[in-house]
Amino acid sequence: MSEVQDFIRETVTANPVVLFMKGTAQFPQCGFSGRAIQILKASGVTKLVTVNVLDDELVRQGVKEYSSWPTIPQLYVAGEFIGGSDIIAEMHENGELTTALKEAGALA
Repeated sequence: MSEVQDFIRETVTANPVVLFMKGTAQFPQCGFSGRAIQILKASGVTKLVTVNVLDDELVRQGVKEYSSWPTIPQLYVAGEFIGGSDIIAEMHENGELTTALKEAGALA
């Protein structure tokens, strides 16, 4: 495994909630990343780590390979790949996201 894949694996397993996104939580650089952050904040997440894929092209490509998912943002909860902004929105609407975040210990 490459250093990038090791970094991704370690990041998603060491933190309860990780969002690989374009930009930062304070300044998202695309609408989908912004939407994902808004949903996570609305869910009450307190233990969120974000990784700005625009800072490192190797991470940007590596996370797509790691998850076998072609787009950014990508949400991981308790080390498990959840999906992108559409899946995050669906899970938020039906209550599954709150349940997953609660089980991961990521809510206040």
